[in-house]
Order: sequence, then structure tokens, then C-alpha cells
Amino acid sequence: MKDIENRADLEKLLWEFYSRLLNDPAINYIFTDVAKINLEEHMPSLTDFWEQSLLYKGSYRKNVMQVHLDLNGKERLTDEHFTIWLKHFNTTVDNLFNGATAERAKTRAESIATVMKIKLFAS
Repeated sequence: MKDIENRADLEKLLWEFYSRLLNDPAINYIFTDVAKINLEEHMPSLTDFWEQSLLYKGSYRKNVMQVHLDLNGKERLTDEHFTIWLKHFNTTVDNLFNGATAERAKTRAESIATVMKIKLFAS
């Protein structure tokens, strides 16, 4: 297995990851019913975020925390939601990639989830 090396690898990772999320009834409603995300439209922004976070390039300029604060205002996100999200993310990374960037992706996801939980649960 190869490591995450470029935007195409991130797209592969994210499409598989979101496919898992959308097929999990414990969390899919957040994306389909609450956020009502159109994945085709949202994927470039998601890829921009992870490209900047992992490959240190790209042009992601949105406030990812504010996006989730707004979502939390519509549907209270729980520790269980974050646990499910991380489980699917880590499984997807492990199934598709192996290497330093793949490991950094999992570490970064854990860090992001931790910071979001602290900020969301304090509000």
C-alpha cells in the first residue's frame, strides 16, 4: 500500500470515507437531513481542507470550526458522533494507505475532533 501523496489520493480517501458515513444510520442523518450536504459540491472544499492540513498546499479559507458550530446549533453533536466519525476515518485511511502522511491524517483527525468537542461541548 502506498502513502497519501497528492490531491487524487485525498479525493479517493474522502469519497470512501463519506460513503462509509452515509451508510451508517447512527450518523448519516447529520449529513443528509441536518446539513443537507450535496457531496458533489462539498467534496472540493473537503479536499482543499485536507490538502492544506496534510500536504501543506492549497487554498482552504473557510472557518471549519464555525461550520461545525453552526451545524451543532441545528443538531447537537455528541461524543458518540465524533467516535463514529473517527472510527470510519481511521478505518478508511488504514484500508487505503500506509505511511507517514496516512498516520499524520489519523493524528490530525483526532486533534481536530478533540478541539471541536472542547469548543462545542463548552457552548
